[in-house]
Amino acid sequence: MKTFLKILLTALAVIILANILPGVSVAGYVSAIIVAAVIALLNMIVRPLLIFFTLPATIVTFGLFIFVINAIIIMLADKLVDGFAVANFWWALLFSILLSIFRSALFSLLKDDRKQLNS
Repeated sequence: MKTFLKILLTALAVIILANILPGVSVAGYVSAIIVAAVIALLNMIVRPLLIFFTLPATIVTFGLFIFVINAIIIMLADKLVDGFAVANFWWALLFSILLSIFRSALFSLLKDDRKQLNS
C-alpha cells in the first residue's frame, strides 16, 4: 500500500512539473502513473548499475555525476512511455532535480501523517 501511495504521489509531482516546465509533457493522469511506475522500476534496476559503472566519474565529481544519472533515468522513461516526452538532456536534468525535491516534500508529508495517526 505504501509503495502504491508513493507511485501516486510521484505521478502527482510528474503532472505538476509537466505543467510548469515547457520542455516536459505528459499526456494525462494514466500516463503520469505509468511514468511514476517506470521511474520507480528504473531506479531499482538500472540506477544501481549506472552508479556502479560510473563510480570513478562520481568520485571525481564529488557525487555530482549522480545528477547526470538521474537525467539519464528520466530520458529512459521518456523512451519507454509513449505519453511522456522530455525535450532534451537539460530539461531532463532540471526535471529530475525538481522531481526529487517534490518527492521529498510529498513523502515527508506522508511520514508526518503516519506519526500523527500513531500518537
